[in-house]
Amino acid sequence: MARLTKALNAWGTPDFDSVLKKEIEQLGAGHLPLQQGLSTGSYALDNKLQAMVISVSEDAGFIHAKAGIFYAGILTGCACADDPTPVNEESEYCVVQLDINKSTAETTIVLLAE
Repeated sequence: MARLTKALNAWGTPDFDSVLKKEIEQLGAGHLPLQQGLSTGSYALDNKLQAMVISVSEDAGFIHAKAGIFYAGILTGCACADDPTPVNEESEYCVVQLDINKSTAETTIVLLAE
């Protein structure tokens, strides 16, 4: 489970969105559902990840953030030595819901249907 401690510490400040954006971008494919969010590729890359905070709300125990993730995916071929298929990166986008626990900074991240 991801821990977004910097975002939690920035909650209630004008810097929250930028801190959250930066922390999301540093998570990578290990914590983000990039593979499940693919629309054109078959393998998600996280080397050019960009996040956009769409909305934020809170309740007694959690900060709820909706974010758009821009990333790249590739359509993999057979990987044969003589495979003429070039490996082209395709632009990908998905929307996730992040629920940040206000006590522990533990964050659940779920892919949202568009």
